[in-house]
Amino acid sequence: MKAAVIESVGRAVVTEVPDPTPGPREVVVEVAACGLCGTDLHILQGEFAPKLPIVPGHEFAGEVVGVGAQVTEVSLGDQVAVDPSLYCYECRQCRTGHNNLCERWAAIGVTTAGGAAKYAVAPVANCVKLPEHVRTQDAALIEPLSCAVRGYDVLQSRLGAHVLIYGSGTMGLMMLELAKRTGAAGVDMVDVNPARLETARALGVSASAANPDELDRPQGWDLVIDATGNAAAIQDGLGRVAKAGTFLQFGVADYATRVQIDPYRIYNQEITITGSMAVLHSYERAAELFANGVLDPDVFISDRLPLDRYPQALEQFASGVGRKIVVLP
Repeated sequence: MKAAVIESVGRAVVTEVPDPTPGPREVVVEVAACGLCGTDLHILQGEFAPKLPIVPGHEFAGEVVGVGAQVTEVSLGDQVAVDPSLYCYECRQCRTGHNNLCERWAAIGVTTAGGAAKYAVAPVANCVKLPEHVRTQDAALIEPLSCAVRGYDVLQSRLGAHVLIYGSGTMGLMMLELAKRTGAAGVDMVDVNPARLETARALGVSASAANPDELDRPQGWDLVIDATGNAAAIQDGLGRVAKAGTFLQFGVADYATRVQIDPYRIYNQEITITGSMAVLHSYERAAELFANGVLDPDVFISDRLPLDRYPQALEQFASGVGRKIVVLP
């Protein structure tokens, strides 16, 4: 079958690889669409994936075309979205309910072959059947949405909160949509990319700017969310948190990224600094939210490219052009 392969640091190709074979409790999915994510860029840079080469793609959905001998939960022809998370269920973190921090953490498309291919294999437990009205090519958005849902779980947002989001890419816009639906009094957004800010305005952001100094909230924001992973944005955001407010590190930074904190201010103003790692008990909820229309796929997906153009799609994504880019095997 045809698949995208990150062969080595900085090199991605499209080539032929063997068709996957399901284990007893696995299914084979014919991929309808696979989304690109910042994690894919980290893998290309030699981070996250334990070894290369790897077939990337952890955001995907498609049709079940093969089932293992012990699979009864889904049938051939079912349309499914796939939670890429692979946990050991044995380590201390798994046993205490923090599976996303599993000491043997793995993921389809990160540590094992993923959905940037014609076919992908997944445990049946990771497959969520889609309602008939959901377009399977759009359902690659469910995985990033499940990460955003996890982020809001961590935030434990209160009604009437004032929210500031750095970055109006796919993840920042998803956090905007969730903030609007969790009772935020206002949601402001910062981005240096004017095209992306225009999308935020179309989705109903309260205020937007390239420079947060242009936003009129000198007392700060109750919730500040970084969806960029950029050191300058993170550093600025830490200084914008209101008293008793929370800063969420949601964007994925490079390993080497460093910022400074003000311990006295954190103590004196009771500021919370926290993080949100991937998916935890949020994938099925995200699938249901998606089926109920929490996102408009035609707004969020800016480019649908053939799998043959996967290397070019990565380059476009890295350049910041567009919003969610999906490849179609």
